Amino acid sequence: MGTLELGLLYLGVTLVLLFSGMPIAFALGASALGFMYFFMPPMNLEMLAETLYGELDNFTLLTIPLFIIMGAAIGKTRAAVDLYESAYRWMHKMPGSLGVANVIGCTVFAALCGSSPATCAAIGGMGIPEMRKRGYSDALATGLIAAGGTLGILIPPSITLIIYGLITEQSIGKLFLAGIIPGLLLAFCFAAYVVYRASKDIRLANEALAAGIDQVHTAPVVESYSWRERFEVLPRLLPFVILIAIIMYAMYGGIGTPSEIAGIGAFGAMLLVVLVYKCYRWMDVRAIFLGTAKESCMIMMIIAMAFLFTYVMSYLRITQSAAEWLAALEMSKWAYLFWVNILLLVLGCFLPPVAIILMVTPVILPGIIANGFDPIWFGIVLTINMELGLITPPVGLNLFVIKGISPDIKNREILRGVVPFIWIMIAFIALLAVFPEIVTYLPNKVGT
Repeated sequence: MGTLELGLLYLGVTLVLLFSGMPIAFALGASALGFMYFFMPPMNLEMLAETLYGELDNFTLLTIPLFIIMGAAIGKTRAAVDLYESAYRWMHKMPGSLGVANVIGCTVFAALCGSSPATCAAIGGMGIPEMRKRGYSDALATGLIAAGGTLGILIPPSITLIIYGLITEQSIGKLFLAGIIPGLLLAFCFAAYVVYRASKDIRLANEALAAGIDQVHTAPVVESYSWRERFEVLPRLLPFVILIAIIMYAMYGGIGTPSEIAGIGAFGAMLLVVLVYKCYRWMDVRAIFLGTAKESCMIMMIIAMAFLFTYVMSYLRITQSAAEWLAALEMSKWAYLFWVNILLLVLGCFLPPVAIILMVTPVILPGIIANGFDPIWFGIVLTINMELGLITPPVGLNLFVIKGISPDIKNREILRGVVPFIWIMIAFIALLAVFPEIVTYLPNKVGT
């Protein structure tokens, strides 16, 4: 059997197992073990444990459970409520201020926890009912939370960027720096769309009211807060500002390694929830650590099996042959980048970001580098593409989170709400392709 046939068979078996509903780690592991048994010397199976241990024996992997602890600690408290309330009171005069406040809440929360589903659940659990109560359409309320939640894998600290850095042997510190400006700009684009949409809804509602139409167009309600009410929420933000400032200073000031900074973040988050939110009872602490253990074990199992999956691909020369084939294609660098993004977008509709990065990156990255693209820049483009996968059917994880928060909202309304944000993210990828300095400025300026 030739390398091409072997590679197609390997990919086909893996996709069948993944789409069968089998857990990702088991699907990748079963496929890899099967091909090791039939196509590789028996010695490789005998050294399986040593191979897995060698791949996981990486101190940088410690950042994953530590950042998950930080996110779990913040997510189990009233942190999201305080972030949301503070932002809303200070921006209440702006059209769509409540929606913008939710985008800001997603942005700050993403910077603290690095998880899209956690961000989506924490902010959406409170934000969606409040927006619906204040006149926001179901589509806008659910769409902006689903899209805002995706910022969790772009704004550092990001578990997705950590895994990409490990696979590609790129500096995680530089990847974190590279994600700051794009993350903030994308959040600004989301907020700008919310302001535009809210202004349009308010105008249509006023026109309908002036025309004496009974069925008034749904429009956000404008509220007002005094200066005293705005200033009284500022102390609630202070602990978060201090925690973010400490992490950012340690991360970009050369104070420690990513693992050490993750430890600082985890300790700071636990200290914050104990001192500020009084979460010192055993049941509170148990919920944080139990949730962290479950999510960390799941991610580590996926990483271990994905390493085994790519090891088999490399041994059978599937990766090398695919990379050589892609490099030999007669297409421009932009055509290559376009088709890579199409591939990532299609895979993102079915597979989670971690699985895609671990399976596909070893194949496409040599072509990316050969075409002159910066691997740090591509890491951000890939991450935004993975964000798209979180809000595109049929397996958009954030869509399921939103449906769980608001089961009474119909699926077509949720899908209608995320479509504008999907187009914004696609346009943003094009913007980064035209102006790569948006991504590379901070890594080149600060360095790590």
